[in-house]
Amino acid sequence: MKTRILIACLAIAIGSTAKAQNIKIGYTNAEYVLSLLPEAKQIEADLSAYEKQLQNQLQSKYQELQTKVADYQQNEASYNDLIKADKQREINTMQESLQEFQTNAESSMLKKRNDLLKPAVEKIGNAIKEVAEANGYSHILSSGSPGVDILLYASEDYDVTNLILAKLGIDAPTGN
Repeated sequence: MKTRILIACLAIAIGSTAKAQNIKIGYTNAEYVLSLLPEAKQIEADLSAYEKQLQNQLQSKYQELQTKVADYQQNEASYNDLIKADKQREINTMQESLQEFQTNAESSMLKKRNDLLKPAVEKIGNAIKEVAEANGYSHILSSGSPGVDILLYASEDYDVTNLILAKLGIDAPTGN
């Protein structure tokens, strides 16, 4: 009996505390907001240019390897064992170098992307914070990123995306 009374008192206390905290939750699609930033096109262009530069270098290294392999295959019969071993080592080294370059290029591309996006992400983060504070939101959740959503359901009444866009000085496209 005492346990039931204690549980009932705790439930009432927890309910009162939750109401007293005045929780107000909004949500936005940060990727959508990012795509509408004026600097988004420049970021995308810079990333594309960097990726093209890396791909050109990779293609050049690949063509050099292909040339070495074709030369080896064409002249293999005329090589003595010492020259064959040297050419095979050279080709293996080039293959390893090509694989290492490809791995490093992927890492470099990711770093470049993060470096270019950092100021825009910070800008959006500041706008979200300002909108939350100005409109009394205790929480802003992210939506619209398949597989990364932290929002299972929300009424559109609490979507603060247009408020964030307005804070950033961006006119929301019609139909959204």
